[in-house]
Amino acid sequence: MLKTQTTQSAQIYAQCDMGEPETMSAASGNVVALCRRCPDKTQPNDDSAGVVETESSAVVMIVADGVGGAPLGHKASAIAVQTIIESVQSATDSTDLRFAILDGMEQANRAILDFGVGAATTITVVEIQGSTARTYQVGDSMALIIGQRGAVKWQTMVQSPVGHATEAGIIDEVEALYHEDRHYVSNLAGTAEMYIQVGPAIELASRDTVIIGSDGLFDNLLMDEVIEMGRSGKLIDRIDDLARVANSRMIEADGDEGFGKPDDLTVLLYTA
Repeated sequence: MLKTQTTQSAQIYAQCDMGEPETMSAASGNVVALCRRCPDKTQPNDDSAGVVETESSAVVMIVADGVGGAPLGHKASAIAVQTIIESVQSATDSTDLRFAILDGMEQANRAILDFGVGAATTITVVEIQGSTARTYQVGDSMALIIGQRGAVKWQTMVQSPVGHATEAGIIDEVEALYHEDRHYVSNLAGTAEMYIQVGPAIELASRDTVIIGSDGLFDNLLMDEVIEMGRSGKLIDRIDDLARVANSRMIEADGDEGFGKPDDLTVLLYTA
């Protein structure tokens, strides 16, 4: 497992296959992280993740899922996380990080394009300033903000043909999980056409939870399951439950039986 401590206030996970989740404390709340390689996979984990806390106690969390069918997916995701963290840390005004995050994502896109080999990655970022959260999205990793009783305050949209069809009501969630084109992503870092979807400012109440996950989570659990397991209890127990069910479905995935999809799995959970 490669795990690089960049500074006392930032943690990056790259090429990880963690046996146990890791908990981090921030001034505004707590974060628990888990990053695991796909079962039976011998190549590097293509997912990367990062958490950084600024001097103003803002917290920025990142999940990037390198495209496995393209070269150097693990390097593309690691560069995305590293570049965004560096941009956040160098921001002159840490009370307003939108420009730093957007600039970091654009810099990451250029750096991955410079590989010149077709590498690409998704990027999902959540910025927490005091009691306000905002999402930044490229691709089909997802961020979810939920209340203690399970109310969804915000959910990023999956940027894929199937995701857009689901959003439009053309197909439902279960049909999307079985859809033959569910693996196609329409927006990626490492492409000239990359665009960033910025979410609204969401006010967080006490005990609200932020969940960020690669598609290893959201392609193996229904949204109601993610909400129910992720909304309450000890953070480490929540992430253990999510990972256990996702891993079980990956192992049992068998074409026509169930909707499990073997994949790398990365999850970050935050609660105030």
